[in-house]
Amino acid sequence: MTTVLAPVAGAAVGLWAVPDPVFSEGLVGPGLAIEPLREPGRAVAPIAGKIVKLHPHAFVVVGDDGRGVLVHLGIDTVQLKGEGFELLASEGDRVGAGQPVVAWNPVEVEAGGRCPVCPVVALDAVKEAVTRIAEGPVNAGDELFRWT
Repeated sequence: MTTVLAPVAGAAVGLWAVPDPVFSEGLVGPGLAIEPLREPGRAVAPIAGKIVKLHPHAFVVVGDDGRGVLVHLGIDTVQLKGEGFELLASEGDRVGAGQPVVAWNPVEVEAGGRCPVCPVVALDAVKEAVTRIAEGPVNAGDELFRWT
């Protein structure tokens, strides 16, 4: 079992609430999304492992068990080309669960006409594998869901 932590503070919502069918229809995997607090913050690693992909707006951490978790900071934020994001780690780094990876400001994302909601996805998992799902307010580092 893998415990997946909330990468940012805000309110846990279902992936159905994400305005992008890649996430809302579960095409990349099951999980949750977080409607982030509208304040500058740091996105933390949802699990311990190795950062295998790192973009300013998204990252994937793969645990020692081979399970990968995708964190996407906002929707269509790739279009920002890194503006408003600061990398706090590097691709290939080993990180502990809860370790800061990217600094960002959801207010700037929203001001640019993009949705700041943050999908957190258990890559290549089956829907039934995601359990103990958080509801409502979460802090960065709180348990978001379990991957069994």
